[in-house]
Amino acid sequence: VQLQASGGGLVQAGGSLRLSCAASGRTFSKNNMGWFRQAPGKEREFVSVINWNSFTTSYTDSVKGRFTISRDNAKNMVFLQMNSLKPEDTAVYFCVADGKPFQSIVLTPVGYDYWGQGTLVTVSS
Repeated sequence: VQLQASGGGLVQAGGSLRLSCAASGRTFSKNNMGWFRQAPGKEREFVSVINWNSFTTSYTDSVKGRFTISRDNAKNMVFLQMNSLKPEDTAVYFCVADGKPFQSIVLTPVGYDYWGQGTLVTVSS
């Protein structure tokens, strides 16, 4: 099973990026998926999660109104649209998936069994 994140890069403050995560090896159409991030010298933190049928989403307070999570179960993918980026959004972003189906949303790393390799987002001021 593999989660392959892409779409990171260097962007100026106020700009936008769209992260994509493609899952392979199994289907996650009945599983919650999301994103965490880790900035240099800081602990890994929750960013956003979407439940299996897209009915429920959650965001950390610092990205609400700027980031939007979505998924395409037919393609086994999850996305993170990031607008109005700030230098403090600079981090490695990790795609995650819960290995168990139909679970309640969890905002901590222990709730996710599968992690991608990460994609670096750098926002310059």
